[in-house]
Amino acid sequence: MIETILARDLGTPPPAVITDYVTLQIDGERVTVPAGTSVMRAAALSGINIPKLCATDSLEPFGSCRLCLVEIDGRRGYPASCTTPAEEGMVVRTQSAKLQQLRKGVMELYISDHPLDCLTCPANGACELQDMAGVTGLREVRYGYEGDNHLKLKKDESNPYFTFDSSKCIVCNRCVRACEETQGTFALTISGRGFESRVSAGQSEAFMESECVSCGACVEACPTATLTEKSVIWLGQAEHSITTTCAYCGVGCSLNAEMKGNEVVRMVPAKDGKANEGHACVKGRFAWGYATHKDRITKPMIRAKITDPWREVSWDEALDYAASEFRRIQAKHGRDAIGGIVSSRCTNEEGYLVQKLVRAAFGNNNVDTCARVCHSPTGYGLKQTLGESAGTQSFKSIEHTDVVLVIGANPTDGHPVFGSRMKRRLRQGARLIVIDPRRIDLIKSPHVRADYHLQLRPGTNVAVLSALAHVIVTEGLLADAFIEERCEDRAFLQWRDFVAQPANSPEETESVTGVPPAELRAAARLYATGGNAAIYYGLGVTEHAQGSTAVMAIANLAMATGNVGREGVGVNPLRGQNNVQGSCDIGSFPHELPGYRHVSDSTVRGLFEQAWGVPLQDEPGLRIPNMFDAALDGSFLGLYCQGEDIVQSDPNTQHVTAALSAMECIVVQDIFLNETAKYAHVLLPGSSFLEKDGTFTNAERRISRVRKVMPPRAGLADWEATMALSNRLGYPMNYRHPSEIMDEIARLTPTFAGVSYRRLDELGSIQWPCNDAAPEGTPTMHVEAFVRGKGRFIITQYVATTEKVTRKYPLILTTGRILSQYNVGAQTRRTENVQWHAEDRLEIHPHDAQERGIRDDDWVGIQSRAGETVLRALVTERMQPGVVYTTFHFPESGANVITTENSDWATNCPEYKVTAVQVMPVQQPSEWQREYRRFNTAQLGLADPGLVTDGADDSLLEVRG
Repeated sequence: MIETILARDLGTPPPAVITDYVTLQIDGERVTVPAGTSVMRAAALSGINIPKLCATDSLEPFGSCRLCLVEIDGRRGYPASCTTPAEEGMVVRTQSAKLQQLRKGVMELYISDHPLDCLTCPANGACELQDMAGVTGLREVRYGYEGDNHLKLKKDESNPYFTFDSSKCIVCNRCVRACEETQGTFALTISGRGFESRVSAGQSEAFMESECVSCGACVEACPTATLTEKSVIWLGQAEHSITTTCAYCGVGCSLNAEMKGNEVVRMVPAKDGKANEGHACVKGRFAWGYATHKDRITKPMIRAKITDPWREVSWDEALDYAASEFRRIQAKHGRDAIGGIVSSRCTNEEGYLVQKLVRAAFGNNNVDTCARVCHSPTGYGLKQTLGESAGTQSFKSIEHTDVVLVIGANPTDGHPVFGSRMKRRLRQGARLIVIDPRRIDLIKSPHVRADYHLQLRPGTNVAVLSALAHVIVTEGLLADAFIEERCEDRAFLQWRDFVAQPANSPEETESVTGVPPAELRAAARLYATGGNAAIYYGLGVTEHAQGSTAVMAIANLAMATGNVGREGVGVNPLRGQNNVQGSCDIGSFPHELPGYRHVSDSTVRGLFEQAWGVPLQDEPGLRIPNMFDAALDGSFLGLYCQGEDIVQSDPNTQHVTAALSAMECIVVQDIFLNETAKYAHVLLPGSSFLEKDGTFTNAERRISRVRKVMPPRAGLADWEATMALSNRLGYPMNYRHPSEIMDEIARLTPTFAGVSYRRLDELGSIQWPCNDAAPEGTPTMHVEAFVRGKGRFIITQYVATTEKVTRKYPLILTTGRILSQYNVGAQTRRTENVQWHAEDRLEIHPHDAQERGIRDDDWVGIQSRAGETVLRALVTERMQPGVVYTTFHFPESGANVITTENSDWATNCPEYKVTAVQVMPVQQPSEWQREYRRFNTAQLGLADPGLVTDGADDSLLEVRG
């Protein structure tokens, strides 16, 4: 029991690795703890709380506040209990007259330099300094305020989310340590000495001017009101708290929504959250204001044509109209003339209902999800090689990793909480290999430096991965015993002979990849021989013409070196959206039913037919790109799109909008009037993650509860609206709560057989598979055998993309994300995050900029074979010559106007990462941007919705959100 409590609450090693214990006496109580446990933690275990200010369970002990002093028999003085390890036979006293006197004196000094505004302090009732004053019995302060003090120091209000009131700072160092230990940014420091010591951001800068990333770790660590959320200052302290799951990236952080009635006061990362362990990023911690933004759609709307004005109607009228239009289209054009898109923004339960609506109520398999345009190659590639369409590890596994290989991912921007965890492991001594055309922050940041940066040319992932394998095979670095026991022999031999060919050597591939052979060989040796090696990859792997091939090549590397099936290793896809893993798991692809089972499997299909009471088609339906093509052909005319903005997120925007314009009934369900909704005929108000119950599944297969903290602003949660539409189409759905939907998923899907809301509430979260064989879930996959039995090596021949650079298009454009904004920006553009990143920019290397006469901040036109747009330039050495980069967070930027329809050979995942372009200075927006302004004006009735004249030059139109 002792070991369990320690491992859970005190951060000590789990029972399996505790080998030595000590027994000591604290205030007369015998306590047994693992060797190395501090006296303070040992006391906490026995129910004794020692006063403290600088100590906290989320940071390493520091010993500066001098409140946690204790007496230890045989020791001189009064040691700090937070930094003193427990020893066998130690006798400790935490209370005595002398200790009380010392602590009271320390508190008196703290309070003597602290503002006397406790009654009006925003932290009133939640201030550790105030609490400790009471614990030590301090009732008056003998020292006056007429001498030197810090009470008139100015507040730093620069950060939009929190204030820094230096006059309340007690220089306990907790914020500085949180920035270093938890976030790994090192943006805070202690400046000055003695009485002049103060917490400082950067070089005595304002928070917004420093390297602070606004993760909130410092705010969470502060024991006073020095660092306080502005929402708490405005609204006061919360009355109650509800635990839910963040709705941004695939990390899936557990957050406590602190509430006053139905109003969110603040979001606090849950310390027992398995994915985040008490940490968060600027988006999850602070950027939740979009849920109550004035732009929220709260009334259903309909119109006959997209040129008509919207008309607000009741839910009944909107649903009746949508159902009648879908029935009309099917009656005239056949049952396959309509389909649906499942959202990775919505819950598992909502996604399950949409795919069920399509298969059972529409009567076809025309259902797809946004995973089509991001991680569909992950599902295909890992299924073929390892046997399961998901990553192999938990995030916590990285604590056991010796070599980290990051390819096509930027964790500090795209998955910042896991990025912080990764940096922590790297600071502890793990080695790092980065394969990326761009110089991401991990390559060189405070106390973290990549051992090797293989700066490949975009589109050559497979060639680089094959070259790494070539070195491992030809230099005898294979894990022979693992391969013989765990992998298909014939497939391995064929793969080994393939990668050993001279054409796959680093020297031969250099002309294609641009990677120096010596660096590649050294990186391969490190990965193969450096201990536990883990691969983390993202959209820079999957969003290519050979995305599926690259995923299989990654799995090959892991099997070849035996880096699968234990802690600290594995193949780890960093999923982009909060529920992209879950949306795939629950059957949102046109060829698969829930649990990745093919629709052609009569046994599986029969199971669902019996449960759903209708016959199901045995042929796959249309993928999203097929839907667009069919729409232009006149055979696909109706679409139900829940929670996705395909106009902004999918490639070749003009092709997408042409397809949507050809459809007769588009039903969009979303919280905002997004770009896709401008082509819709029915707009159903969506509900944010704060307004519904359900579950999300993160990148580590972790299923976590989403809990409703406020009622849906439009009256219905998304699952209720889908259910109501199905009932009007003649297929009955009558769930009373999302828990009943999860129960149905569990009954029909073996990997979810043990999942229920009751079990989720008991365990906090569950990593699937969860069934009789693994009742508490599966943190690590493929431990003794691969899901498919034997691991399968697959030959991964490099085939160059058809998207070539030419004299007309001499540069390669690649796209990605940035820390403060998220995906299509629908949420973050409606928060204060725009103060960090208010527009999409084109990053370009100084050499390419100089050749074209481009300076920083200049407007530049980007032209590709698909289209053209205009962005402002950011000249930076992050880029390599010949490669440019932009984000896609603002619709008016038109980033996907210029991306082409090239896609992965197996899954149709678009090749966002390789677009041949030309970049030149311009003086006016692109034709597409001018048309975007005209269309928005007509749609929204605005005089000037997105493009305004720049006052410095009337001929230059500036793009603004």
